[in-house]
Amino acid sequence: MKKNVIEELRWRGMIQDIMPGLEEQLLKEMTSGYVGFDPTSDSLHVGNLLPIMLLKHFQLAGHKPYALVGGATGMVGDPSGKSAERNLLDEKTLNHNVASVQNQLRKFLEFEEGENKAELVNNYDWMRHFSFLEFIRDVGKHITVNYMSAKDSVKKRIETGISFTEFSYQLIQGYDFLHLYRTNNVKVQFGGSDQWGNITTGTELVRRIAGGEAYAFTCPLLTKADGGKFGKTESGTVWLDPEKTSPYAFYQFWLNATDADAVKLIRFYTLKSKEEIEAIEKEHNEAPHLRALQKAIAEEVTIRVHGKEALEMAIAASNILFGKSTSEDLKKLSNDTFLSIFEGVPMATIKRSELNDGISIVDLLSAKTGFLASNGEAKRELKANAISLNKDKVSEGTLVGPSDLINEKFILLGKGKKNNYIVIVE
Repeated sequence: MKKNVIEELRWRGMIQDIMPGLEEQLLKEMTSGYVGFDPTSDSLHVGNLLPIMLLKHFQLAGHKPYALVGGATGMVGDPSGKSAERNLLDEKTLNHNVASVQNQLRKFLEFEEGENKAELVNNYDWMRHFSFLEFIRDVGKHITVNYMSAKDSVKKRIETGISFTEFSYQLIQGYDFLHLYRTNNVKVQFGGSDQWGNITTGTELVRRIAGGEAYAFTCPLLTKADGGKFGKTESGTVWLDPEKTSPYAFYQFWLNATDADAVKLIRFYTLKSKEEIEAIEKEHNEAPHLRALQKAIAEEVTIRVHGKEALEMAIAASNILFGKSTSEDLKKLSNDTFLSIFEGVPMATIKRSELNDGISIVDLLSAKTGFLASNGEAKRELKANAISLNKDKVSEGTLVGPSDLINEKFILLGKGKKNNYIVIVE
């Protein structure tokens, strides 16, 4: 008897809709299943992590996962959850996005070993051979316009307007399922709840054209407890690419989750067992201010996406901003992490040559940077022991030189606990 992956996903709250017979199929034999990812960007985001986790659990239960990157469907655009037509990408951008997304997917599933090792596929590989006439004759005739129009993803757009291009999207996605069923015996497609209509079109094509049986599975679309869109912050989407969202900002995203959201997130985004999660919840409830739930999620997910070294740097960065730290801690940070921590902090630039003979801290605070309004204010704050240089307290006689630079580029000035100022040395 195989591990019951449906039971696992059920207690985690990760099931929205499921076709009858799927649980029995998965207990009967190793089954192949897939998730499709449209390469609308050159990076996946935290919303994409949820279907990836479905594939991860699927593989851990002994089944074979396929990750499909939509080089063909990406040219069309999925209308699901969209209020307006998407901008179409040019082929060069699309190819770049496909390659980038494929590289990211390799981090999450086992692609190298085992009978059920994961496979990467691109639907452009089979769609490019289809002529338009062949497609509408061999595929289109099996699905009625009434059937397609009844799908929520289409119905919501009929009134405001939907192009034939996006209207036909579900047929192309449905054909992906049929193709994978025929060539790789793929019997289940996973996706978010907004994909139910597209996925069931695929199961219909498998039934009507191939005379086979295929299954649909969807997970809930995550929203935050306050009703906001999950995966969005004030600064935008939380990406998996460290160039788009730094490991520090990524770590902070999970750390800043509300208690109500964290209860769901630890089940959805970590591989911790039920017993482990319940123990962390008990610890959290006894001392909510320590944020045990949020820390457990942030640590596991950051390691999975960015690695252990990036997690350690993110934790060190958090300590710098919110805890006790020294100039030595600051000097361990990369430039990107440093700038990410102090995003939005005012900055000034000085020339490197000005540092060679040293600059008095009073001049640096006022005349050279404008952090403080005058030399008089600088001296008063220094006497009050309110000024720090790279997180270390300094006095009026301090001379700032090249050895004080963070990564040969930055100086961090501080007044009190909350006022920071960055000096960039060029």
